[in-house]
Amino acid sequence: MRFRVRRLAEFVIERMLFLCAAASILVTLGIVLVLLFETAAFLREVPIGEFLFGTVWTPLFSEKHFGVLPLIGGTLLTSAIAMAVALPAGLLTAIYLSEYAIAPVRRVVRPVLEVLAGVPTVVYGYFALQFVTPLLQGIVPGLAGFNALSPGIVMGIMILPLVSSLSEDALHSVPNGLREGAYALGATRMQTALRVVVPAAFSGISAASILAMSRAVGETMIVAIAAGQQPRLTLDPRVPVETMTAYIVQVSLGDTPAGTLEYRTIFAVGMLLFLSTFSLNLMSIWLRNRFREEYA
Repeated sequence: MRFRVRRLAEFVIERMLFLCAAASILVTLGIVLVLLFETAAFLREVPIGEFLFGTVWTPLFSEKHFGVLPLIGGTLLTSAIAMAVALPAGLLTAIYLSEYAIAPVRRVVRPVLEVLAGVPTVVYGYFALQFVTPLLQGIVPGLAGFNALSPGIVMGIMILPLVSSLSEDALHSVPNGLREGAYALGATRMQTALRVVVPAAFSGISAASILAMSRAVGETMIVAIAAGQQPRLTLDPRVPVETMTAYIVQVSLGDTPAGTLEYRTIFAVGMLLFLSTFSLNLMSIWLRNRFREEYA
């Protein structure tokens, strides 16, 4: 009797776990299908060449243009600024915590860094608009009230814990035998960290960087609040720009009727976001596999 009850319990638990796994797959498939259906409906009215390579984005104006490059440019500009802040600072923080910090310092610094990841992005957005932008206006000439620089910097601060935490885990997982071998050959602690430990943890560091980049590309509230809503194809971080996520928020919360061509633009832009993050994940896998092949 006890054996039958145990078998029944295992059967129920196994089926529940299968349903949970299947639910995640079905939800993902549903999201992709919705994006594909709405994007296909949009592209039936707008040529794909105009959408991907046009340099003017005014779908909500009377004179409509559907060139998405200004939104892509704004997204890449703010994300590049964020990565320029987060990647070096996060990697150096990870090296310090993994190779230099004593245990009590590590126990204090790690939770403090992770607190940054728990701050709502709305708060970061108002911090960029009300504090960082006025501060930078005294330093950077010609900086507009809405710009790409301040939200990019604040996004870098926001994703810094992601880079540092995952990179530290990758560095910490490097076998101590590699460190001891470097010390035995006369290497200093800095040489061991930079020339032995970091290359050995390259796969984890690259994965952390790609994940942080995906987080920056998909960030919404910071850029919606502090970057402005002016789709402009530019590399100047001092002027207002609009990102893909900010445009989706603008249309979703506006008065655009559902089912119209203007409304379907958010699905086309959402598909670009999905493909961007998917490509970043593929790049991370490719880098990890290539590194393993070279050092196998």
